Amino acid sequence: MNDIVNKVAASPLKVFDLEEYYPKQEIIELDISQWLFEGFILKEKEFRQQLKDYNWEQFKNKNVTIYCTSDAILPSWAFILVTAHLINYANKIVAGSSNDLIAAHYIEVLAALDYSVYANQPVILKGCSKKAVPQSAYLLAIQKLQPFAKSIMYGEACSAVPLFKKSNS
Repeated sequence: MNDIVNKVAASPLKVFDLEEYYPKQEIIELDISQWLFEGFILKEKEFRQQLKDYNWEQFKNKNVTIYCTSDAILPSWAFILVTAHLINYANKIVAGSSNDLIAAHYIEVLAALDYSVYANQPVILKGCSKKAVPQSAYLLAIQKLQPFAKSIMYGEACSAVPLFKKSNS
């Protein structure tokens, strides 16, 4: 009787799964239009007072994005001032959307990894994930992996698309 052999498990393929690095803390989007007069006009004195009186504790250990849903023209210091109030509470603060925060997170995390473990190894950049890993994270990952890896494929081991193979020269 022939044993069934899992060739994928027995292969030297190293899996690089970006989902493992997805932010673990909750992401909260903070709309600053709530502190604008009629949602459009920044009155500096009132704006500063509302920020001073606001309960910032709710952002403790959270990732926060700051944006404005109205078409108000705001001075850049408005976003900076909101950030100054968040600094003692939030883990990470980014201007923009949740997607912007996730992309910034991947830039930071991928820059800090040691890629030497992938030296001269076949690598598969895992494609299927349960979380919405941004496209920019994949682009950054291949840039970090390619100088080390022998080859890089994308997808799953059973149906991978070749992306890169180091030349023998």
